[in-house]
Amino acid sequence: MLSLLDLLRRIDAGETTPGAAVREAHMAIADRDGDLRAFASVDGSAQAAADGPLRGVAVGLKDIIDTADMPTEMGTPIYAGWRPRADAAIVSALRRAGATVIGKTTTTPLAYLDPTATRNPRNPAHTPGGSSAGSAAAVGAGMIPLAVGTQTAGSVIRPASFCGVASVKPSFRMLPTVGVKCFAWTLDTLGLFAATVADVAYALAAVTGRDDLRVDGRAPAAPRIGVVTQDFAGAPEDDSATALDAAARMAERARAVVRSLQLPPALADAFHLHQPLQDYEARQALAWEYDHHRDRLAPLLRRALDEARTISAETYDQARRAAHQARLALREAFKDADVLLTFSAPGAAPEGFGSTGNARFNRVWTLMGTPCVNVPGLENAQGMPVGVQVIAPFGRDAEALAAAAFVERTLRTRP
Repeated sequence: MLSLLDLLRRIDAGETTPGAAVREAHMAIADRDGDLRAFASVDGSAQAAADGPLRGVAVGLKDIIDTADMPTEMGTPIYAGWRPRADAAIVSALRRAGATVIGKTTTTPLAYLDPTATRNPRNPAHTPGGSSAGSAAAVGAGMIPLAVGTQTAGSVIRPASFCGVASVKPSFRMLPTVGVKCFAWTLDTLGLFAATVADVAYALAAVTGRDDLRVDGRAPAAPRIGVVTQDFAGAPEDDSATALDAAARMAERARAVVRSLQLPPALADAFHLHQPLQDYEARQALAWEYDHHRDRLAPLLRRALDEARTISAETYDQARRAAHQARLALREAFKDADVLLTFSAPGAAPEGFGSTGNARFNRVWTLMGTPCVNVPGLENAQGMPVGVQVIAPFGRDAEALAAAAFVERTLRTRP
């Protein structure tokens, strides 16, 4: 993979230039994307900026994010050839920081569950996950050093785990979703993919102007870690259980204070109400597509929107109240821990392409709006990546990234 921090160090040292770095990304895409199909479109004329904290960094954007100079087709024939008038706010932030938008990465249709044609860069017989399939795969394949995705349930953390890359889903609304296709407005969150935790932290700092988020050049302190297994979400597969145990043991060996924690019952209530809340909002957010192009919707999405007609306003309001109570209860869990450590996904990427995997270990954290970081570095017996997830209290993104960097470093130095 391409580390954007390593790339920027090479630029600073005069070993390469921003223009050469972008040309290398173009060549990598031309060489590798024919098999992986991570890109929906590529801007062959994209040029590097001369300055900015992300100069020379080629970035891919999930194709539900508006771009004025490229199509935004959202993975569906309904929007074939659609050209927005303006860039999304996150795109403007990236360009202002000097990043080069090199292309649009694949998304499942309208960011739901129907799979894309994208393949996993670690094993093309496996799914890369979704809905931010192309963003995770493009970074995991070393085509680009940075990509942007979105998460409504688990669409940033899960594909990052499947493709062996770092990712961050920041606190809700840290990154603006203006100009991003809405699925569920109380859940949709932008996220970043890169090679390492330090890379995603640097990129997040660059686009938000929050230098405290950076972890490069710092030795992160050993945090208090609460290990949670989210029993309400069902049992993990052996690969994820083994990965979480290994990460906890290595963190403790590196002098972190590690203890098992039970989450408050209110979190279980919120978990079970994520789906009706999401689908109630999706039914409204995608009303035009449903009313005018129902037959062109992907099958799983069409069925979900059909079924969402039965979700009452009372159920939706109950879900919102449950989420509020869960956020209050979650504060208690963080009295005994700086961060939580849990599964990023049920297991390694499933073989085949009938599914993008299951988001059951991500849903409640998206609903809580907390910052989440996928930490790469572990593999199963077949060599497929298995990530672990670090979670901090809402607004404590710097703590989440620092603790994730600590965990990542312990995994790299394990015997």
